[in-house]
Amino acid sequence: MLIITSREFRENQDSYFDRVDKGEELIVQRTKNKAYRIVSVKLDDSLMSKEDFLTIVDKSLMQAKEGKIYSMLEGESLDDFLDRIAADVQD
Repeated sequence: MLIITSREFRENQDSYFDRVDKGEELIVQRTKNKAYRIVSVKLDDSLMSKEDFLTIVDKSLMQAKEGKIYSMLEGESLDDFLDRIAADVQD
């Protein structure tokens, strides 16, 4: 893990981004009590706000309370289960 000041980061952004791209963890210290972790975002990363996440959780909890749940059948493979619920969602 590399810890640098915000000044160092501003002066050498490209080299620090290259290091993060290679998997190195980077912490940028802004003030005594403020620091930021720089990580690369992959194509398959999902980014959502806390509000969006909580909305999805609330909706899922409501569906569960209403009995709108899916259970795997005995002997059903995970692939078959996912195919079954995907087909149901598309209908």
